[in-house]
Amino acid sequence: MSLLTELMRKKSVEGLQEDARNAGLKRTLSGLDLALIGVGEIVGAGIFSVTGTAARNHAGPGIILSFVISGLACMFAGLCYSELSALVPNSGSAYTYVYATCGELIGWMVGWDLMLEYLIGAATVAVAWSGYLVNFIETVGDTTLSKSWTNGPVMFVDGKFLSGAECADCGVINLPAVFIVAFCTFVLCIGIRESATINHVLVAIKIAVILLFLFATFGLIEPKNWTPFIPPATEDGKYGFSGVLKASTQVFFAYIGFDAVSTCAGETKKPSRDVPIGVLGSLGICTVLYILVSMNITGIVNYTEIPTKAPLATVVKLRGMNWLSILISLGGIAGLTSVILISLLGQPRIFYAMAYDGLLPPAFARVHPKYRTPFVPTLVSGGVCMIASALLPLDVLGDITSAGTLFAFALVSLSTGILRYTRPDLDRPFRVPLIALVSPLGFIVCMALIVLTGWETILRVLIWMAIGFLVYGFYGYRNSRIRTGAPPPEGAAPSLDAAEEKLKVEKA
Repeated sequence: MSLLTELMRKKSVEGLQEDARNAGLKRTLSGLDLALIGVGEIVGAGIFSVTGTAARNHAGPGIILSFVISGLACMFAGLCYSELSALVPNSGSAYTYVYATCGELIGWMVGWDLMLEYLIGAATVAVAWSGYLVNFIETVGDTTLSKSWTNGPVMFVDGKFLSGAECADCGVINLPAVFIVAFCTFVLCIGIRESATINHVLVAIKIAVILLFLFATFGLIEPKNWTPFIPPATEDGKYGFSGVLKASTQVFFAYIGFDAVSTCAGETKKPSRDVPIGVLGSLGICTVLYILVSMNITGIVNYTEIPTKAPLATVVKLRGMNWLSILISLGGIAGLTSVILISLLGQPRIFYAMAYDGLLPPAFARVHPKYRTPFVPTLVSGGVCMIASALLPLDVLGDITSAGTLFAFALVSLSTGILRYTRPDLDRPFRVPLIALVSPLGFIVCMALIVLTGWETILRVLIWMAIGFLVYGFYGYRNSRIRTGAPPPEGAAPSLDAAEEKLKVEKA
């Protein structure tokens, strides 16, 4: 058998379906539950922080169009996620889907790439969380905190990294960001998880704060701030329609999280109905909220005056509404905490699925004997996230996260079309309409947005993927279960959910 053939080995769809059936999960979630879970994960740093950065630096009031463009890309990918998650209700998400359609090597690269979504995404949210905490303390205490301990040692300004004496806003370490990541990692290690009910409460808090911002600031909007709607392009490449497109890659970060709905397919009452409702419903709700928020924030002040740190809270403070700034900061802190927790909860599940397939060391599939949690991948995830959030600025983290996630979405879109062509016999509970159009468009739009992130971001992602390729070559290829026929890691089940269910039964 040739090396290429071995690298392209695929997991059986029927085998994946059998794994999902053996997970023993209770199907209790409805379409509404999934939609709220999606909104809970999506509404985070994107709307509370990245929106202001993208409007000020790239699109101006045209940020509204940026959200529409990014939402369109997510709609294509969301339809494809709906079909695959209903077909294979497995917690491996995009990694599992691509493994079954494009082969092991591409599946590995997607799994490796997902770290940019979950780990770096959590770090991005942690930096935004730090900004809102600082704003809250400074507003309530009428004081100014030292930048040395609330900012990282580097900043990214006009395409350049600044540090030391040339960077007035640089600090030593972002301690609040490190703290919140450490706290969430500790919580996940000892086994405390958010239930759907708790998630609903957190979603309600975030939505309430956003609606309060919209209603309280509606009277402050000055239509003149929307003119020009798309600022003329400058010599340094900012603004103009190219700026709107650039901003669309940044605000794409605001949509990240809807794919978390697909990991719950095995726990829904009727995947063919509930998963599409959850994915597309959460996307629709968030798109409307994002457009309204961007209209208000660019209407309250001129886009050139929008602060990049805690923009929603800071903008209303500039207009003398300290009480609203405090409430927005509290809502942002609570909402962003849940996003960090969910992100750091999702990454160990991907690690677990990869370790079960032999592509990562068995320790990543080990469940703690007392707390019944995947403590090794949880600690690794938390450690990497803490380092990134402590040292790197939000805009760099956001761009890397967006590019990495777009790559995963592009391959999921492509995989859906490939599987429809290669396995037309499969019984699909949900079928993407106009698959011949949606699949390639989803792939093309996502790849186009990656290109628009800029060569610096693409280079960083390529370096990350090259590291992943080396890890696969030195470990994953040699230990792949599908290649060697080795048994699963001792005590491991087809999914983390199944392992937890098994341990509960044994304990009882």
